Amino acid sequence: MADTTEGTFVSHARNDFEKDLFVLKQLVTKDFKIKYRRSFLGVAWSVLNPLLMMVVMSIVFSTLLGSNIENFPLYLILGNITYSLMSDSTSKAVTSILDAAPLLKKVKIDRFVFPVQKILFALVNFAFSLIAVAIVMLWFRVVPTWHIIWLPVCLGLLMVFCIGIGLVLSAATVFFRDVIHLWSVVLTAWNYITPVFWDFQMLLDRGAPSWTLAIVKANPMYGFVTFMRDIVLWQQNPSLGILALCTVWAVVMLVFGIIVFRKTEHKFILYI
Repeated sequence: MADTTEGTFVSHARNDFEKDLFVLKQLVTKDFKIKYRRSFLGVAWSVLNPLLMMVVMSIVFSTLLGSNIENFPLYLILGNITYSLMSDSTSKAVTSILDAAPLLKKVKIDRFVFPVQKILFALVNFAFSLIAVAIVMLWFRVVPTWHIIWLPVCLGLLMVFCIGIGLVLSAATVFFRDVIHLWSVVLTAWNYITPVFWDFQMLLDRGAPSWTLAIVKANPMYGFVTFMRDIVLWQQNPSLGILALCTVWAVVMLVFGIIVFRKTEHKFILYI
């Protein structure tokens, strides 16, 4: 009898997982079609956008900061697309439950699917940004090395981190709509303490106080941006410190996100 009950439970769990996976795939496909529908440039814009941003920012920051960073445009585009992946995915996840309100009121679907779907869709767009990176590498004659095999690890940890944030934000937004506006402010401030267009050595050279250095190093995106540059630009393995920082932040945020989401999701229907 116990074996039968256990088998039934496993079967239901597998069916629920397959259903959620199917819904995820359909939602990502729908968002992709909507995003590029009636767009003249279409997918090409996802390649051109980071390239144009890189050109403008390279000119501006090379002049203002007098950057001596080797292959600065490549340094810049790697930092920019990595931070943008986090920024774009979490910004979309903020309103994911609210946007899905009409569907949630009619069909029984695991609410967990909607913020996760926004993160995965951002990852799809990020894939096109990598084409822009390849173009810049070709221009500066930077040949990728075997260290690029770390890329799935870097992106996997970043996605886990973003899913955790997305779960917290999507749940909080259901009860407090101000989170939508507050998060955009947080992202702006976060961007400035992340070495996207500057490097850590610059802080040391300018005698930054120790508390500033500590904040920058504790910044999760410092780890992910450094991870990306290590394997692509500097062509080396990520240090144990960076790998540990990314892993810890990813696990902590995911666990925190799941706890917050699961404890509040039963009240969503009353507020959406």
